[in-house]
Amino acid sequence: MTPSATATTVLRAFARSDREATDRVRLDYEGRFLRRKVLRTLGDRTFLVDLPETISLDEGDCFVLGDETLIEVIAAEEALQEVRGPDLIRLAWHIGNRHTPCQIEADRLLIQRDRVMADMLARLGARLSEVTEPFTPEGGAYGFGRTHGHDHGHGHVHGGNGHDGRNVAGTADDAP
Repeated sequence: MTPSATATTVLRAFARSDREATDRVRLDYEGRFLRRKVLRTLGDRTFLVDLPETISLDEGDCFVLGDETLIEVIAAEEALQEVRGPDLIRLAWHIGNRHTPCQIEADRLLIQRDRVMADMLARLGARLSEVTEPFTPEGGAYGFGRTHGHDHGHGHVHGGNGHDGRNVAGTADDAP
């Protein structure tokens, strides 16, 4: 698969204004955490993503190709565990306490399928069911990035990619 173009920057969804994407690429949650990879769009175009560092992409973010063409990121369907129950706040706390990515909605939580987490949540009174749908969990503590552990003993700014925002158009400082 020979890429036809290269993307070295990302335009965050909140910074797009009225710019329209010419194509889309569907990526699951893990696939939206990348630095360098060849991707194929829904329109069957291949392009190389070559970013200076690994970033976490959200649905609606766009890769910017060398000719300024935008390729929009769409969240792919994946195998998830739906969590419901009378005390979703308590269940969400236990999920978060284990640094597990979680999509939070008014009447349910969604996590990636994991039998250990499912067992723990069932013991806490959750009603669980398996679903297949796009997964767009909450970002890290600053609204971007991943929920994995991270030492904050060093100085940096949480911008558009969860760290310093270099080569990412539309950092947190640009948000309305």
